Amino acid sequence: MSRRFAVPCYQGVLTDHFGHCEQFAIVDVDESNVITKSEMITPPVHQPGLYPKWLREEFAIKTVLAGGIGQMARNLFEAEGIEVLAGVASGKPEALVASYLAGEVKDGSNRCDH
Repeated sequence: MSRRFAVPCYQGVLTDHFGHCEQFAIVDVDESNVITKSEMITPPVHQPGLYPKWLREEFAIKTVLAGGIGQMARNLFEAEGIEVLAGVASGKPEALVASYLAGEVKDGSNRCDH
């Protein structure tokens, strides 16, 4: 495995509100940029600052694709060495990771209003 992504989801698709996700899609990508595995993980109860450390320590996440994420949360992820892209359009996690790998997903306008 060369890279692992996390996508915060609600009902199986990327959610606009990071802190309200019901699951994270954990997507593994190999050295050839091929998705090798994807699974849905239910996170612990949300507490400010918990998810960045949990995703790094438990899953070795390198990149988070988010619809909307607060600036404090973004800073906490970056402090853990996790790249964050905000403003990603809603969709299925595997399709979003594939779009990222194709250079079609860029950091954009944060869709979270808090």
